[in-house]
Amino acid sequence: MKVTAHHKLFAMVLSLGLIAGCSSIGETTEDGAYDSDVSAVDQDGGSTVYGGDDEGGVSSSEMTEEQRREAEARAERAEREAMRDITTFYFDFDTAEIKSEAREVLVAHARYLQANPNQDVRIEGHADERGTKEYNLALGERRANAIERFLIVNGASRGQTETISYGEEKPAVMGSSESAWAQNRRVELVFQ
Repeated sequence: MKVTAHHKLFAMVLSLGLIAGCSSIGETTEDGAYDSDVSAVDQDGGSTVYGGDDEGGVSSSEMTEEQRREAEARAERAEREAMRDITTFYFDFDTAEIKSEAREVLVAHARYLQANPNQDVRIEGHADERGTKEYNLALGERRANAIERFLIVNGASRGQTETISYGEEKPAVMGSSESAWAQNRRVELVFQ
């Protein structure tokens, strides 16, 4: 295909028109400010959350260091409380090793127990249906004991904990599939 000077000129004019059409300076309101419903950063360097006019929002530039620390402490407490909603911990096949993703949640439980010495917890160990009843009772007990040791090492008192093994007797899910077995290999914390 042969490109002529006429085609090049037409392409250049079209490109300039496209660039000019895409650029905008924004519309201004009566007071000369740009029309926007959200102000991301104020002129003092702080940010504004929930609202563009600083009314009803929280500006980080107006918070003192003490207020920031208090807000961070509240956020940490809320996160620990949210983690405490998790009371079931799953195990791999034929093991009592606590999974790494469960450790942070268990630390939150241990700290809660440490801060609340009158709170008790029953640690219930479970296994899937594979294996003999005796073996599964022993496996559930090893799992419950592993969780109990972890809680005690991280601040809970031995007097606050009680372990029990149900083995395969109380399955969370009925069935003989890998999915059902995975949900039955667990320890549950029951706060009393």
